[in-house]
Amino acid sequence: MTLKKPRTLNIGPRTAFKGGFTLIEMVVVLVVISLVAVLVLPLLPSTDAANLRSSARRLSSVIRYLGDRSVTTKTPYRMLLDLTDNTIAVKKIVNGEEAPPDDPFFAGKLLAEGVSIEDVEIPRLGKLSEGTVSVDFGVAGLGEFVIIHLKGTRDDHFTVTAIPDGGRVEAQEGYQEMKL
Repeated sequence: MTLKKPRTLNIGPRTAFKGGFTLIEMVVVLVVISLVAVLVLPLLPSTDAANLRSSARRLSSVIRYLGDRSVTTKTPYRMLLDLTDNTIAVKKIVNGEEAPPDDPFFAGKLLAEGVSIEDVEIPRLGKLSEGTVSVDFGVAGLGEFVIIHLKGTRDDHFTVTAIPDGGRVEAQEGYQEMKL
């Protein structure tokens, strides 16, 4: 028995296939990625702006929650805004004395790093930019109109307005002047 040799097609000279990218292709891809980065990165929001926005939203949520909680539990609360230290503390009023609230919602830090309270406007006190301001929440909710201006590290602002009688609280971008 004789074995037949397999037939091969002779297409032409054999060339070795080399996979991969050439140096020119790599340079072109890097140039395109660099251009995209240069054009897109300045348009993305910075973390400073995000910190300011989240602090304004968190503060407006706390004000809304305090108003609702004081009405539903018939317990007065006080929010203390320390303009010197840039801290916000919430106290429960029990028998005329300030006590720490029993709600863990108030335990966290309300202002992010780099966000400060620029000033607070209350009709009976005017515009305050130093010291400690107390905002009272009675058994009927927020007692008076309040405007809080927050400032970021890049001199950008957010304005938090709280209106009594209905509990409407808004966080608006920029330094909003309002007539009280």
